Amino acid sequence: MARIKIDKGVTLIAAHTEINGDVRFTDQLFVNGVINGNVYASPDVKATVIVSEGGTVNGQIHVPHVVINGHIEGDVFASTKVELAAKAQVKGSVYYKLIEMQLGAMVDGQLVHDEMVGAEHVHPFHAEAGGEAAAPE
Repeated sequence: MARIKIDKGVTLIAAHTEINGDVRFTDQLFVNGVINGNVYASPDVKATVIVSEGGTVNGQIHVPHVVINGHIEGDVFASTKVELAAKAQVKGSVYYKLIEMQLGAMVDGQLVHDEMVGAEHVHPFHAEAGGEAAAPE
C-alpha cells in the first residue's frame, strides 16, 4: 500500500464513535468508528477516505481515493483509486478506475472497472421489441 501524505483538512471518526447520517468532506477522512450512512466527497477534489481495521461504513462510498482495511456494507465508487488492504471486507460492488488488492481482502459483490466512475453516469441498456438488450447510444 502507498503511504498517505497527511494534508491540511483531516477528519477522524474515532473508535467507539458512531455517526448516523451521511458524511460529506474534503481532504481526508479517517474512519476508526462506525458510519451508518453514505460517505461523499466531490469527484473533482483530491479527497481520500481511509477505513481502518476497526472501522465500518454501512452505506455507499463516493470518494476519489478509497483505502479499506475494515468493513463496508454498500457499494464503493472510487473515481481515482481504490486500495483493498489484507483485512478489507466489502459487502457490495466496487466501481473503480485503478485498484490495488492485497491477499486476504474480500469483496462480496462485483469488481467493476469504469474509467468514468464518479461522473455520475449510468450505462443504460434499452430493451428492444424482441426482448433483446440494445447497446447504449
